Parts: sequence; C-alpha cells; structure tokens
Amino acid sequence: MRQKIYFFDLLRCVAAVAVVVIHVLGPYREQLGSIANTDWAIAIGFNSVSRWAVPVFIMITGALMLSDRRDFVLSYYLKRRLGKVLIPFLVWSVFYAWLSGASLSGFDGALAWETFTALPFHETYYHLGFFYYFIPLYTVIPFFSWVAGRADRTAMIALTSLWLGLFTLFFFDVEGPWDHELVLYSGYLLLGYCLLQYQWPSRPWLVVLGGMMLLLTGYNVITVSLAAQDYTVGNWLSYKTINTALIAAMVFSVGRYYGERLQGRTQQTVAFISRYSLGIYLLHPLFLWPVRAFDLYWGSPLIMIPLWTLVCGGLALATSYLLAKYKVTAWLVP
Repeated sequence: MRQKIYFFDLLRCVAAVAVVVIHVLGPYREQLGSIANTDWAIAIGFNSVSRWAVPVFIMITGALMLSDRRDFVLSYYLKRRLGKVLIPFLVWSVFYAWLSGASLSGFDGALAWETFTALPFHETYYHLGFFYYFIPLYTVIPFFSWVAGRADRTAMIALTSLWLGLFTLFFFDVEGPWDHELVLYSGYLLLGYCLLQYQWPSRPWLVVLGGMMLLLTGYNVITVSLAAQDYTVGNWLSYKTINTALIAAMVFSVGRYYGERLQGRTQQTVAFISRYSLGIYLLHPLFLWPVRAFDLYWGSPLIMIPLWTLVCGGLALATSYLLAKYKVTAWLVP
C-alpha cells in the first residue's frame, strides 16, 4: 500500500472551495454596467484568483498516477480508476439534464430531453464540462506512467518544459496541432508529477512567477473589461495558458509546504473535506440553483460570494457525507 500524501488533502480542499467560488460569482460576470464598477471588479477579482482550481485537480491526478510503479492491469485500471469517475459522471449528467428543465415558471421537458441527448458532446450542466477534458486524460495516463517509470529527472523536466512552451504558444494565439485539448491538458499531469517527484519548478521561483501572473491576470481582465464596458477575458482566464499553469504550480507548491505541516484537528478537518471534494464538486450546483433562480445576491459581492460559497459548499459536503455512509449510494460521491 502506498504511503498517504497528506498535502494532497489540503490541495483538494482549497481547490474544491475555489470551484464553488467560481460558480457562485457566475451571475456577476455579465453585470458590468448594471452594478457598481467596484462591486463588479471585486467579483471578477474572485474569479481571476480562483482559476487554478481545475488544473490543480488534474495535477494531483498526474502526481499520483504517474508515480504509481505497480504493474499496469487493464481490468483494474478500467474499474477502479476510470470507472470510479466515469460512472458517477454519467449518472449525475442524467440528473442535471433533468434539472436543466426546471425553472421558476415550471418544468420544460423538451429542454431537459434536448440537454440529455446532447450528453455525448456537451455537458448537461455548467460544472460538468470539467469531465469532458478530464476523462479523456485516462487514455494517456498509462503511457505517461510508462515513460515516467523509465525516464530520468532531466527527461521528465524537458518533456514538461515542452508542454509549458505549448501553453505559452496557446496564450499568444499561435495555432498548431498543439491546440487540441487532450494535448494541452495532459501537460498538467506531467507538471504535477514533476512538482511531486522533483519539486520542479522550485517554490521560490513559482512564488515570484505565479504571484506576478496572478496579479497580471486580474489586472488585465478587470481594466480591459472596464475600458470596453464589456466582459473581456482574452486568454487570461483559460485553463490552457502559461499564466494559469504557473499560478496552479505555485498553489501546488505552496500547498505542499503548508500541507506537510498540518497537525491534529486541523489536519483531520482538512482530510475530511478532502475526502468529499469530488462530492462537493458534483453537488454544489444543486444548492446554488435556488440562489441563482431567486437572485439571492442581496449585497456586496465581498459578502455574498463568501457567504454562498460557505452555504452551498457546506450543504454539498454534508450531503456527500450522508451519501457516502451507505453502500447503495457511496459510489455516487467516490
């Protein structure tokens, strides 16, 4: 049995919270000109500093699976690795397709059916888009694991550096075969592996570069949008660009530093939230639905975003815990 890596608990915990933040603030993004510029900028600031969440989840997967030196067994991989994610995704996709037809004016069965039939090509609810680029990564993980088991430090860093170069090209809209999502997202698997195994890039450099990118991302999105009086993000908020990759790497590295120092009750609390992080991801839109439907954003986003993140995230955590207690439902929140 592999030794537990405790700092992953902290990373899963903060990434789950960041995902909820991104979805809670969603309605604010299109309200430029309808609310005070300061309130709009605060909401977009929350958005800009949270975009690392999804990449960090992928990096954790890469760090764990590419470090696994056990013999590859296809049946085990399909059932315990891929199936553990794929089956809950399909079930929740069907549920959210039904939810998509619900509104304050009633239930639109035609819309729900249309959403459901598009499932093979498009997410049935906004948060499920993650799985459309995460699940295909399971096709390349065995190959990367094979390479990682045979390549040395220099080769793995060189390969990861190549992917960081592709992120840079994508940021500057340089087109090519590297534009494919599978090619770009697979780079996060390698980045997570290098950060775990070699602590590369080093933490001091990542704090500097990631911090700079964090500030530049928020500054550019807010100032350009305010100047145009239109929400304009360019490539700054993409998951497939060098700024997001450096920010995510910084979070991973800093999370490792602090996560390895957690003790006692704090460590237990973080581990508890981490255990249900996927459940939080899957379930929080269910509790966010009435907040959006009834427009329960009563005050400043500086208050509303943390408040509804706490409420919706907390309810999703509690529900995940309850589902996990029973064998018949535990597989829904693996």
